[in-house]
Amino acid sequence: MSKYFERQLEELHVQLITLGSYCEKAISLSARAIQEGKNKALVHQVFETDREIDTKEREIEHLCLSLLLHQHPVAGDLREISAALRMVSDMERIGDQAADIADLSLYIDRNTCAVPDSISSMAEDTVRMVTESIDAFVKADLKLCRKVIDNDDIVDQAFNEIKEKLAQLIYGGDLDAKTGLDLLMTAKYFERIGDHAVNIAEWVEFSITGEHRNNEHQDYLNEGTEN
Repeated sequence: MSKYFERQLEELHVQLITLGSYCEKAISLSARAIQEGKNKALVHQVFETDREIDTKEREIEHLCLSLLLHQHPVAGDLREISAALRMVSDMERIGDQAADIADLSLYIDRNTCAVPDSISSMAEDTVRMVTESIDAFVKADLKLCRKVIDNDDIVDQAFNEIKEKLAQLIYGGDLDAKTGLDLLMTAKYFERIGDHAVNIAEWVEFSITGEHRNNEHQDYLNEGTEN
């Protein structure tokens, strides 16, 4: 491997860490926007961060394609660059979904109910998953990949609990249906962000092992095998 290629790979790691930090910022800001409700300045910050994510995605794609076309990597290096291209696509979607959450916050009044606190906890979990999935890539850490994938169950459980709580509040007349649907969509977006973090971890796993495992619905499939 040439020194130039090594420097370019290091640059790729730096750029991915930067993109990951933008995703973390977008998720955290969108969670705050939901908590505070109708904070246009905060929503604007999320939209600006989403634009930064889009720009950084294009820069990383250009770097990856340049490495593929001019350096002709093989084996592990080729998998690493290919995985990075897949990862940035998921990270771009994370930015879009954070922006969608921020947009929903404009229609939700502050202190509507206790659910936003649960959603904030869910947001913290997804931020951690995104951060750890990027760390796993940089450190080539399979154990960290598995941790991210396993933590998706926590986010999924949180979504189901929020869904049940919203249903109870709506049926009990303590929450209007429109606000309930907006909050449900917010929780669903966070759940999807968790799924994207899992996708990133799976591609990291591929970059290390050469195998890509789709963990979606794995628990259900395992139950079917056991019966």
